[in-house]
Amino acid sequence: MFISIFDLFKIGIGPSSSHTMGPMVAASRFLGSVEKLSLDKPVQIRVSFYGSLAFTGKGHASDRAVILGLLGFEPATIDPDNVENQIENLNKSKQIALKNGAHVVFDPQEDIIFDYGPPLEGHPNGMIFEARSEGGGEDEAPYLKETYYSVGGGFVVSEEELREQGLKQKSQPQIKKIPYPFENADEMLRMAEESGLSIAQMKKENELTRINSKELATQIKKIWSVMNASIDRGLDKKGVLPGELNVKRRAQEIMEQLQNEERKNSQTHHICNEWLSVYAMAVNEENAAGGQIVTAPTNGAAGVVPAVLRYYLDFVPGANEEGIEIFLLTAAAIGGIIKNNASISGAEVGCQGEVGSASAMAAAGLCAVFGGTPMQIENAAEIALEHHLGMTCDPVAGLVQVPCIERNGLGAVKAVTAASLALRGDGTHVISLDSCIETMRQTGLDMSDKYKETSQGGLAVNFVEC
Repeated sequence: MFISIFDLFKIGIGPSSSHTMGPMVAASRFLGSVEKLSLDKPVQIRVSFYGSLAFTGKGHASDRAVILGLLGFEPATIDPDNVENQIENLNKSKQIALKNGAHVVFDPQEDIIFDYGPPLEGHPNGMIFEARSEGGGEDEAPYLKETYYSVGGGFVVSEEELREQGLKQKSQPQIKKIPYPFENADEMLRMAEESGLSIAQMKKENELTRINSKELATQIKKIWSVMNASIDRGLDKKGVLPGELNVKRRAQEIMEQLQNEERKNSQTHHICNEWLSVYAMAVNEENAAGGQIVTAPTNGAAGVVPAVLRYYLDFVPGANEEGIEIFLLTAAAIGGIIKNNASISGAEVGCQGEVGSASAMAAAGLCAVFGGTPMQIENAAEIALEHHLGMTCDPVAGLVQVPCIERNGLGAVKAVTAASLALRGDGTHVISLDSCIETMRQTGLDMSDKYKETSQGGLAVNFVEC
């Protein structure tokens, strides 16, 4: 099994990896297919969202994401502050220019459909793209029709890909044999014992079958640079987040309070927890505002890993740049195991698959940079994930704000606690990480759809606006 660090840690934009980045990628893929058509008639594109994408798509900017994807933007390279003019022009012209010089008709107000009926069979995050003759009737067959599923973390698979390979779709073809192809935590620990390598070293050797050492180091530094920048931007901004809830940005104000207490020498003993929370909240406030972040492993959980890594760099004596690589490689190894054997999609298993997975990844990374053994690292990940089991995904008003922003702060605190507990032991424990991951998968299957990113249950329906 090989899921690259660069698949789990993708540079993109908020507010959601599955509901924003995924539809953008799907739209871009469909546009590429349309450009290959040889047609002498005007073509109209239509997009239909199903399941969780329909119920929370507007709050998660899924419609906007499709527009941007059809305009040729990609999550990794888009500048969120430089697209409004093009969206406005499309709303006026209702036409998209193709690379071959042709045009297709697309009216965002009419051609994006939120279908609140039954979800598609393949996954709760389903969408259908159609290219039809302009003005053609419903009984007229489309020139091109594709079904895509956004399966979490910005991963997108077509219906054909899902049918052929299932939800364990790998983002990269297995061209070269990897030296340490662990599919679960037990295999990872066995390979670590047999090789004498750390989890980070094994993960690095696997990555080096796809990329050279210099480029790997450069790209990992870039991941951390974007993560760190999202913390700093979040700490630097005030104001109100987009959406009907009028949620106030709090990270800067909390940071200023902490700095003021430090100057007065009146800090509390739990100061580190407060910084962990404010780092994570800063990232997720940026995410909620549609800013640039890194999926870790999703947008809704994007604050946990950066917060814990920043905590390591800011508060741990002897922290260094080498630790950044060890941390992120270890975290990616754990994230890959979770994705391979369960899910990182809130629409599929609830927030236990998002913040829970992120907390497990961060706990493993922190344990690794503290010198933890592979068994202690596996234990740290298990502790963090275990104490997120059953967590629902019930965003109020379909926005990635409440309870998502604070939830990332608590996920970061749990990650540090989990790593600390694991380091106090020798790595032996009752419940294995694999058992915990399987429990999360089963819990997600049993969980009502009301609590899986549809905003039809939990906090989303018990919220009363005063």
